Amino acid sequence: MAKRTEGLSFYRRKKKINSGHLKELFSWIISILIVIFAACALVMLYGMTSSVVGISMEPGLKSEQKILVDRFVYVLGKPKAGDVVLFLPNGNENAHYYTKRVVAVPGDTVLIENGRLYVNGELSTVVTQYIVEPGIAENEIELSTGQFFVLGDAPSDSEDSRSSGLGPVDVEDIVGRVWFKLPCENGKMGFVK
Repeated sequence: MAKRTEGLSFYRRKKKINSGHLKELFSWIISILIVIFAACALVMLYGMTSSVVGISMEPGLKSEQKILVDRFVYVLGKPKAGDVVLFLPNGNENAHYYTKRVVAVPGDTVLIENGRLYVNGELSTVVTQYIVEPGIAENEIELSTGQFFVLGDAPSDSEDSRSSGLGPVDVEDIVGRVWFKLPCENGKMGFVK
């Protein structure tokens, strides 16, 4: 009797695992794990989180809102006008961090006259709100090397470089640049402008 070669078969053939596909899968998994590890290490070494204290940076940053700070960016460069920075007032390690906007950099002159901010004799476009109290900037101030003039986005509710107790901020007191804000009760998540 001849063997049947066609017909029903209730035996399944085992599928072979292609070793090339398996190597590629492991390669992707290892690459993803390395990227995740590197990102976590960078954030832990050069980044930090903090909270905004007070309403001086409204409407952009709300009181108690969590922010992410890049501590590495100023290792390579210096703050520029428009940057939102985190700093310790007068280097006091026991004080809370201040969050303010840089409006003038070393070598600039600052003057607040008739409620308006002037940097190097020109009307500033960085902070445009009316400033009721000029503080120490009622007379023109020239920033020396390593000094930055900072203001809150809501200057009428801000303790900033206009205050004689704070004054211009020294570069070594600046912790880093605020680059991202996390969601909160009355604030949205997003990049800090």
